[in-house]
Amino acid sequence: MIFGATGGVGEALARHIHAAGKNLVITGRDEAALTSLANETGARQIAGDVTREDDLQRIVNEASGDDGVAGLAFCVGSIDLKPLRRTKAQDFADAFHLNAVSAALAVQHAAPALKKAKGSVVLFSSIAVEQGFTNHAIVSAAKGAVEGLGRALAADLAPDVRVNIVAPSLMDTKMAAPITQSEAMAQGIAKLHPIPRLGSPVDAASLAAFLLSDQSGWMTGQVLRVDGGRSHLRTKG
Repeated sequence: MIFGATGGVGEALARHIHAAGKNLVITGRDEAALTSLANETGARQIAGDVTREDDLQRIVNEASGDDGVAGLAFCVGSIDLKPLRRTKAQDFADAFHLNAVSAALAVQHAAPALKKAKGSVVLFSSIAVEQGFTNHAIVSAAKGAVEGLGRALAADLAPDVRVNIVAPSLMDTKMAAPITQSEAMAQGIAKLHPIPRLGSPVDAASLAAFLLSDQSGWMTGQVLRVDGGRSHLRTKG
């Protein structure tokens, strides 16, 4: 199951899983985009809004087969960047609900099916949680909650279900377009990475696919960064 399948990473992950010959269920709010992706990948599509618990329950119920759910990727996120002085309580509440609460409820509803299949869960964070960037209070707080959630879920669901978190740096996606549409800004940010480019959706999707597969069968509760080295390396000064 891929939640947020019509986003950049979700689409790339759907194509990766389709290429591996796996049965796939994709979900998102944009029915037209879902239909296009389903036609390309042969996936089963279920439209819904992850911020509505009744939608989450319906999606999981419709997606869960007799053999359970082998993998769940919650490729949902937001980039709400603003100075602290301009933030409001509702900004934090909305980001927390979308990123953390919805992820928790998706896994909660899918847990019986995941346990049945000895499945794997992948959540998405950001390197901004560890690094501390200006104007990132909202997204860092929300994604920090996702990292704590992921570790707690990994403990709660062990040994039957594995849970890991992917934390990318800035990627060239539709969601990041307000930042990357400026060529000068995009190039400036790219140069901050020891591997001097922005991430692509495939970078994060490839790691997520590995974490969903049996190849990562002894990994759980981990936060893995796919970030061109930005979170740990300094090549200039």
